[in-house]
Amino acid sequence: MPSDEGSGRRQEGTAGGDVLTADSLATAATAVRGNVEVPGSKSETNRALVLSALASGPSTLTGALKSRDCTLMVNALRALGTVIEELGPGELRITPPEQFHGAPDGINCGLAGTVMRFVPPMAALAATPTLFFGDPQATNRPMSGLLDGLRQLGARIEGDSLPFVLSPGPFVNNPDVTVDSSASSQFLSGLLLVGARLPSGLRLRHIGESVPSRPHLEMTLAMLRSRGVLVDDDEADAFSWRVHAGPIMPLDLRVEPDLTNAAVFLAAGAVTGGSVTVSGWPESTLQPGEQILNVVERMGCTTARGPESVTVTGPDRLQGIDIDLHSASELTPVVAALAAQAEGTTRIRGVAHIRGHETDRLTALRNELQKMDVTVIEHDDGLEIAGRPEARTPVALSSYADHRMVHFAAVIALTRPGTTVDDVSCVSKTMPDFPKLWNCLVAA
Repeated sequence: MPSDEGSGRRQEGTAGGDVLTADSLATAATAVRGNVEVPGSKSETNRALVLSALASGPSTLTGALKSRDCTLMVNALRALGTVIEELGPGELRITPPEQFHGAPDGINCGLAGTVMRFVPPMAALAATPTLFFGDPQATNRPMSGLLDGLRQLGARIEGDSLPFVLSPGPFVNNPDVTVDSSASSQFLSGLLLVGARLPSGLRLRHIGESVPSRPHLEMTLAMLRSRGVLVDDDEADAFSWRVHAGPIMPLDLRVEPDLTNAAVFLAAGAVTGGSVTVSGWPESTLQPGEQILNVVERMGCTTARGPESVTVTGPDRLQGIDIDLHSASELTPVVAALAAQAEGTTRIRGVAHIRGHETDRLTALRNELQKMDVTVIEHDDGLEIAGRPEARTPVALSSYADHRMVHFAAVIALTRPGTTVDDVSCVSKTMPDFPKLWNCLVAA
């Protein structure tokens, strides 16, 4: 990971000088226009790393994201015995071990949901215990649904949150596992990813409210099937699956750009009446971040697809909307930033589960919007935001150690000169190059 980008020090741009630091954020003097190439998808990179480590032979990933979350995943898989070689920028060669071994000295999960929820099921395949720990804030991230599922498989675990020690036990024959995954679809994904490696496969069922971020779950299922894993959907129960025991085939894969990270750049064009193109946009995708196009269209933007790109052009003024982001909740901070600068009221629904993300994002967004004298109502499942498109006064914003809150702050600062945020460095979680990419786009 580059030492300067996302470190909290002044970031040197390539098109207009120092416009983004840990304190100040770039302001758009005119409509933002430009082209951005976004790094690879974190969700796809980390799933591909896990499946490659579980596979029956070596795999190569191209276009893999290099970020804190992905580095934590690489380190976690290495701690279990996987060999991962960096062949070049974004190119990784993954060789699975004959047998996973435990990591008694510990696996650092940071704040990465994919690490803390995908790696423990892999550690259950080892012969010895593994300690899992993370950042101080990680203790507050929901884990009980996953850990309960692992206990049903035979693992011994003390506690329902990080830190904890997982001690593998003899696997239950023909396991029929039931978990409440209403706090995170990653509970289901983590169990599904290892299902084929269990001696008799896995029958998995979700109970409780609807599963959030369902497209991420569909991504897991599609990536399993692309490696030859047989997964049956229960036609009578949309939240039940049968994973058959068998090999997970190796697969060389090119990772798609991260469309959720792309949303903040498209928002720059939307909120300033400019036009921003993201190159490498897939023709079809399972990434929920693609839903940003529907959001901005409804707010008054126009979108245009090229052969491998998408362009968003903003209107004279954005319009408030009523939107359910249950399946694409990671977009909430950027959509909230657009709503604050739109005409009328925006209602964001269906995102109660983001209270358990890197921070309680609903309360954090309410706090930051109120600093801007924006009228906001916090509901159990979302926010109601009365936009103030004419407001131009600076505001000192907080990041809550959450990369998405930095994206929120960056969009707000475009039209509020002098706006600051207390910690830019946390963007290293999924996009270490964000300060440089943002600088180039806005300053150009």
